[in-house]
Amino acid sequence: RKIHAFESQEYWSLEAHLQSKNPPPFKAKFSRYEGKKLDLKNENQTKKIISAVEGQDFTVSKVSKKKKKRNPPPPFITSLLQQEANRKLGFSAKKTMLIAQNLYEGLELGGKGQTGLITYMRTDSFRLSDEAISQAREFIEQTYGKDYLPVKPNSYKSRKGAQGAHEAIRPTSAELDPKGVAPYLSKDQLYLYTLIWQRFISCQMNPVILDQTQVEIIAGKATFTASGSVVVFKGFTVLYQEAATNSDTNNNQEGQLPPLKKDQLLNLIKLEPAQHFTQPPPRFTEATLIKALEENGIGRPSTYAAILSNISGKEYVAFEKKRFKPTELGFLVTDLLIKGFPDILDTAFTAQMENNLDKIERGEVKWNNILKQFYGSFQKDMEKAKQEMKGEILTDIICEKCSKQMSIKSGRNGLFLACTGYPECKNTANFSRDEKGKIIMDAAPEVKESEGVCEKCGLPKVVKNGRFGAFLACSGYPECKNTRPMAEAQTKETTDI
Repeated sequence: RKIHAFESQEYWSLEAHLQSKNPPPFKAKFSRYEGKKLDLKNENQTKKIISAVEGQDFTVSKVSKKKKKRNPPPPFITSLLQQEANRKLGFSAKKTMLIAQNLYEGLELGGKGQTGLITYMRTDSFRLSDEAISQAREFIEQTYGKDYLPVKPNSYKSRKGAQGAHEAIRPTSAELDPKGVAPYLSKDQLYLYTLIWQRFISCQMNPVILDQTQVEIIAGKATFTASGSVVVFKGFTVLYQEAATNSDTNNNQEGQLPPLKKDQLLNLIKLEPAQHFTQPPPRFTEATLIKALEENGIGRPSTYAAILSNISGKEYVAFEKKRFKPTELGFLVTDLLIKGFPDILDTAFTAQMENNLDKIERGEVKWNNILKQFYGSFQKDMEKAKQEMKGEILTDIICEKCSKQMSIKSGRNGLFLACTGYPECKNTANFSRDEKGKIIMDAAPEVKESEGVCEKCGLPKVVKNGRFGAFLACSGYPECKNTRPMAEAQTKETTDI
C-alpha cells in the first residue's frame, strides 16, 4: 500500500470589516466575483480583488432569515461516553470504563446502602425503558417547566447491528441527581456520573431554537457573505452542552450581526487579506480514534478501551499533546504486516469479521464455514510470510559504502538502518523522518573510545547512539554484540573509584 505524503497548498482569504448605523461591527468574507465562486490561491490574485473593490460602495443585496432547530444529542452508548469524557474531562477510555464500572457495581449512599448508579456501561444501543423516560420527563416538567418538555418522548435509532439487550448508559433513577449523591462519590466519579445524568435528562428535552441570518453584500463585481445567529430558546442547553469537536471549531464562523436590510449602505472599516496553508488531518485523540473505530465497524463497546491500551502498551504509538503519534516500531510492524497480510490488515476485513461473528451468534451461519473461508487465504499468506518476511523494510536510501539499498531493522537498542549487503558490508546508521515522513539517514555520531575494554572479547569499547540514547558497545561488532547502557557503565566506574 502506497502512502502519499501530505503536500501543503497555499490559499488566501479576504475579509471586509464593516459597520452599519447600529452596532456591532462585523466581518464579511469574500466569496464570489462576477457572480461566480472564486477561491483565492495566491497573493497576486488577492491583490487584484482588493483593487477591484477599493472605492466601491458596500451594499446589502440580500438578507435571509430563518429559524433553525438543534436537537439534543442521544443518551450515551459506550463509544460516545468515552469520546465525551475524553473531550470534556480529559479521561482516557480506560479510566472512563474503570469509573463507569464502579458506578455500575454500586457505591454506599448513606442510608440507601449499596446502590448501583448507572445501567450497564458496555452497550451500543440507544434504547431507553419506558420507566426511565417517564422519570426524565417528570423531572424536566417539575424543574424547567412544560416549555422544555416535548409533546412526545424523544427516541433515537441505534445503528444497524447494535445489540438491543442492554439500554443506553443512563442513571438507574433520575431522582439520584448529582447534588444528592455528591457526598458519597470521589471527584472523578462525580464528574463522570454528572456527565451521564445530564446527558440522559437532556436527551428528553426540547431542541434549541436559533434565529439565523445570512447576508450577501455587493462591492462592485465582488460578493461578500456574513452570517450570524441568536438563541431564541435555550432548550436542552440549559442543562447540557456538548463538547466541541475539531470540525465544530473550524466551522463555527458565525458571529453577532447588527440589524440589516436590503439595499442598506455599509461603511468599510478595512479590507483584511490573509495567507493560509492547508493543514494535514490532525492526529487521532482518544476520542477521535474511538469514533473512527466505531465508524469503520472495528471492535465492540467492550474492546475500544483495550485496543487503545494495547497500541500504547506495545509502544506502537506514543502520546504527545493528547494525540497519538506512531512510533518507529509502529511504522515497522505496520509496514511488515500490511506487506505480508494485506487482506487481514484491511479495515473492511476486520468489520466483515465482526459481522460474521454476530451472524454466528444469531445462528445465521455455521462457525466452521466462516473459519474455512478465513484459513484458506490466511494459510497461503502465512506460508508466504515465512519465506519472505525478513523483519526489515527496504528504504530508498543507498549505502554510501557499497551502493546497495539500506533497510530498517530492529536490534536490542532499537531500530536502525543497515546495508542489505550484510555480511559483506556492515554499514549501519541511525535515522529519522522529516515532516513528510520520509526516512532520513542521520549523520554518523562522533565515535570515541572509552576507558576499558569489552568484557567478552577484550577489544576497546566505543560510545554509540541508539533509540534510548548513548550506550557503550564493543568495537568488534557484529562479531561481538556486547553492549551496556551508559548509566550502568558510569555507575560501575563510580563504584570502582
